[in-house]
Amino acid sequence: MFSVLKKELRAFFSNATGYIVVGIFLTLTGLFLWVIQGEYNVLETGYANLDGLFYLAPWLFLFLCPAISMRLFAEEKQTGTWELLVTKPISKPQIVLGKYLAAWLLVIAALFPAILYYLSISYMAEPMGNVDSGAFWGSFIGLIFLAALYVAIGSFASSLSSNQIVSFVVAVVLSFFFYYGFELTMSFFRSGQSVQVVEQLGIHIHYKSMSRGVIDSRDIIYFVLMSGGFLSATIWRVRK
Repeated sequence: MFSVLKKELRAFFSNATGYIVVGIFLTLTGLFLWVIQGEYNVLETGYANLDGLFYLAPWLFLFLCPAISMRLFAEEKQTGTWELLVTKPISKPQIVLGKYLAAWLLVIAALFPAILYYLSISYMAEPMGNVDSGAFWGSFIGLIFLAALYVAIGSFASSLSSNQIVSFVVAVVLSFFFYYGFELTMSFFRSGQSVQVVEQLGIHIHYKSMSRGVIDSRDIIYFVLMSGGFLSATIWRVRK
């Protein structure tokens, strides 16, 4: 598994694709938080927090994670190297996990500048250090779990087709549906209990809970089970 992990990380950084995707994400977050005037601009809000980042990031992740994960299996099939990979003494679950972890680590690496943003607003706050650290770290952890699920969805989408664009589109649609689609369908239910059940199936309610600084075991279990479900589906698809 670790050989696949290292191979994928080298592949990401040996060409411009990985740098471009991560660079676009960092540029957009930096512009919205520090340059572009609006409700997400940290300097204009007058409060020492990064709520704008944690509101924007899930929507930017809808494109960042599929863009990173779309090549995991589709490129192997497209270039004809998949047959060579499966002949090596490594199981298909290990191949899937190695590729998945590499993509997930790349997304996590793109999040690290958020820590610099946190240190910056902590320095600018009056008095210095007057920042809601619980909300920041809760949201940061929430984004790591959100990335885990989005990358799992992207891995599954990549296993469906040898065309990277098709894999990207499928991953974006699935990620959007699981993030916000269940909340859109709540209007079709009248019972309060039914509404609550449908809402709990979506990602948004669990991420929103963690972004308040509350690390609830139910939210963690949701992300772990959903990520595991899509990874299992990916393994099934690869074996088939």
